[in-house]
Amino acid sequence: MSNAGSSTYSAYRRLLAYIKPYRGYVAIGVVAGIFCGGASFGLLTAVPQMIKPLEQKSGIVSSDSSMVQKQSKKPAKMEAWATQLAVKWNLISEDKSKVTKHGLLVILLIAPPLILLRSFAMYLNKYCIRWVGARVVRDLRDELFSRLQVQSLKFFGRSDVGQLISKCTNDATSVEQVLSLTVADLTRAPFEIGAALAFVVMFAIQSDMLVMLGLCLLIFPLCVVPIVLLGKKLKKYTHSALGRISELVSRMHENFTGIRVVKAFHMEQKEYERFQVMNASYFRSVIKALRAELLMSPAMEAVAGLLALAFVVLCHFKGVTIGEIIAVGMAAIMAYRPVKGLVQINANIQRGAAALDRIFAVIDTDTAIREAQNPVRISTFKDKIVFNDVNFAYSGSGPAVVSGISFDILRGAVVALVGETGSGKTTLANLLARFYDPLSGRITIDGLDLREVEIASLRKLIGVVTQETIIFNDTIASNIAYGTENVTREQIIEAAKKANAHEFIVAHKQGYERIAGEKGFVLSGGERQRIAIARAILRNPPILILDEATSALDTVTERLVQEAIAHVMEDRTVFAIAHRLSTVKHADLILVIDHGRIIERGSHDQLMAVGGVYKKLCDMQFGIT
Repeated sequence: MSNAGSSTYSAYRRLLAYIKPYRGYVAIGVVAGIFCGGASFGLLTAVPQMIKPLEQKSGIVSSDSSMVQKQSKKPAKMEAWATQLAVKWNLISEDKSKVTKHGLLVILLIAPPLILLRSFAMYLNKYCIRWVGARVVRDLRDELFSRLQVQSLKFFGRSDVGQLISKCTNDATSVEQVLSLTVADLTRAPFEIGAALAFVVMFAIQSDMLVMLGLCLLIFPLCVVPIVLLGKKLKKYTHSALGRISELVSRMHENFTGIRVVKAFHMEQKEYERFQVMNASYFRSVIKALRAELLMSPAMEAVAGLLALAFVVLCHFKGVTIGEIIAVGMAAIMAYRPVKGLVQINANIQRGAAALDRIFAVIDTDTAIREAQNPVRISTFKDKIVFNDVNFAYSGSGPAVVSGISFDILRGAVVALVGETGSGKTTLANLLARFYDPLSGRITIDGLDLREVEIASLRKLIGVVTQETIIFNDTIASNIAYGTENVTREQIIEAAKKANAHEFIVAHKQGYERIAGEKGFVLSGGERQRIAIARAILRNPPILILDEATSALDTVTERLVQEAIAHVMEDRTVFAIAHRLSTVKHADLILVIDHGRIIERGSHDQLMAVGGVYKKLCDMQFGIT
């Protein structure tokens, strides 16, 4: 088996695990499909017997004495059993020239229910299989999103958000189309084809046309050749097209989220031209896949047409009756739709396989922070946090971001980190929250290595206000309550007041029910920052990480918020990162970080007295020369 075929097989074999819980629905759909195929076979076998009286009455057979002679030479045992039963039960006359009144009544009583039953079976087949398809894709999308949620920050740092969104939407939709629209036909079409094939075999045996049957069986596999060859091309081009649409989604995501910058630099036309180029590339990939898909059906039809022509010529020389030709023709017509459907089924399967490959690649990715086999659950912070010779780099071969960091954070203390951008301050905060693990050294809380602590319990002890304020497209109340369970409106309002956010919230007519917009678009930078601070205040954690938490506030608001935070942080441990040194003057310990190393430590007064880097930073900020 080729690599493409093996990959397709592996993808759908994995998909079976998602289908297994709904095998009851699948079984009902398959049984209904089998019934449709059986009903088709019964209809086909009845056609010759229904047409034969018409042939005899119209003189079609008698008009050709040689044909009658050939027919009369057929052994009586070859006469259809259905005809014998019909005469015995008085459904047709003894001379087989017409249907009796009794036979007509039986047909009218039996045929309509059977037709309705077959139609219901077809509906049941499609409904059950499409239900399973929709449910499986829902489960697949749930798992995909769940797997993305547990990936590490390192994974998201090197991944394109737009492409991840595309895999959760476009790729999952491709799989849904395969399961919902293809599997129903796949469970029914083989039985319909099998019924038609069985009838043709029976007809060939009765009509002494085994040579023709053998030739058909030898030639028929040629119909599969274009499906196999073009199917490989289709999967390749579909995989490329999915990659292109992912790039389009990524481009649109970047553009829409950064629209202020786009407009500020008057780049609308340039962005449009860039999008045009990417969209044209996607179009070319789609057209290549479309060519491969559309070539399948004409190739199948050409082979089928040639076979049908050869069949008619052979029937002429074999002296086959019009009734038998019509019967076989009906079998061919009934088989044609599902056979042609198999072409589309194969095309959909190849498209689905390409999408599944991309989805399973994400599901198989595992960059999650490893939890200990028997993690320790902690509920309080009692003593101190210790950084002991901590070293870290974002990639194993990359430059060190943190080197030999060692310091203690006592419970209730305020520790401030200062230094130039890129010096490693935020990385230390991320290590404390265990968004990453040190490459060497250890970080302990109350003597426990963070790697031994249950991640969920550790995160409950830590509140974070980041430099990049994250506000969700939800109500302001929901944004403040995010991450805190079972809170009342009074608690939300109290947290907002302490963060100096209550006044601007209630100034709007919708108040706390106002929708913040995408990334808090309707709020100013300072308002978003205060909402984030209120969120941390409401959570009321024993450890608080403030990463440039007041960077977006004006001087007056900054002072009010600092007073509120100072009040709330009593008897709490604070890990503060700031470029504005006025916010960290009263810290118990100030660490000056440079290129991932601590170059100075002490209180504000101590560091000013030393006259080192910290004093120079203060003099520069406060304009002292």
